[in-house]
Amino acid sequence: MTTPSDRRFRPSRRLAALGGYAFDEVNRRVDALKAAGITPTDFGVGDPTVPTPVLARQALQRAVDARATAGYPAYEGDPGFRDAVAQWTKRRFGVTLDPKTEICATIGSKEAVFNVHEGLVDPGELVLCPSPGYPPYKRGTAFAEGTPWFYPLTAANGFLPDLDAIPEDVARRARAIWVCYPNSPSGAVADLAFYRRLLAWADRYGIAVLSDEAYSEIWYGPAAPPSILNVRTEGVLAFFSMSKRSAMTGWRVGWVAGDARLVALFRKVKTNIDSGTPTFVQDGAAAALADEAHVTAFREEYRRKRDVLVAGLVRAGLPDCTPASTLYVWQRVPQGMSGVEFAQRLLDPKVAVVCTPGEWLSDAVADGSNPGAGHVRFALVPSLPDTQAAADRIASLRF
Repeated sequence: MTTPSDRRFRPSRRLAALGGYAFDEVNRRVDALKAAGITPTDFGVGDPTVPTPVLARQALQRAVDARATAGYPAYEGDPGFRDAVAQWTKRRFGVTLDPKTEICATIGSKEAVFNVHEGLVDPGELVLCPSPGYPPYKRGTAFAEGTPWFYPLTAANGFLPDLDAIPEDVARRARAIWVCYPNSPSGAVADLAFYRRLLAWADRYGIAVLSDEAYSEIWYGPAAPPSILNVRTEGVLAFFSMSKRSAMTGWRVGWVAGDARLVALFRKVKTNIDSGTPTFVQDGAAAALADEAHVTAFREEYRRKRDVLVAGLVRAGLPDCTPASTLYVWQRVPQGMSGVEFAQRLLDPKVAVVCTPGEWLSDAVADGSNPGAGHVRFALVPSLPDTQAAADRIASLRF
């Protein structure tokens, strides 16, 4: 029998302090529509619906038998996978990495983003996090008993951090800063000049730079965006994932790369938390890394969906917020309306479109404002025909 004082079911302080996870809330809304007999077009969660490339699936199928007695995988990743990552990094960015010391396999990107703080952050230390930004930046910080300090990403500053606006005392107390380019959710792209400024600023205060580059391969401009690794590896840990590049979200495979000292810290955390990424999954990922044709095809498909959706939003009377990268549209909503109100408007059964309110992806910054207010995020994951139909329904609203 449970009593009010029964401590067995009391959550830890860390868990109790957390609100709902934004994307879990989106899924709840989708489920509510389905329960009412309505099939919505779901732009809420960034989970690609295109199939994983055949070549990756075939490589995994072969690897399951080839590795029938492989046992536990190495914490840092199979040598063949790390070699494939190093070769891809050289082709894509022109950067040479030592696969033995500067690369570590991960169980997707989320576990790495969340858990890296356990190896870096002591209780009370600050971690500078973008707002809006990926929730595991702040939640990983909190579970490591650090304190997230949020800096705003705004259109006025090109969705780049205003480093000069970070107070001196905050910078001196910070252990790390998170950046994400190509940026989720704004779609902004950083150039080498920005990365140089960031690293010079981080050097001044002895701050580690954590660069989330999970969307590095989804871009729409004339040239591929650079990595922070193009500037240097010292003091840097970059996070990559196969999830968006190769539609491998369910495979849970990625890697971190950069300063060998930071990679070693992360690897030590992994040895105490997980047992590594399955080797046959790494084999499939290595096959996908060796092929760029499917990446180009995915990118062009996202471009078409982006253009269709943006056109519908503009026809509805909303500002043109065409992104330069990623699979997201970070849309400004009508003046005087919150992102939550706009998202609720789209849930009308006649529209039946799901998107994520910007307020759910953002946190209040030092001046008390929420940079995500007045925005919603659309993830370009429905099919092109479904995206076109949804865009037409949105256009009929005429804001």
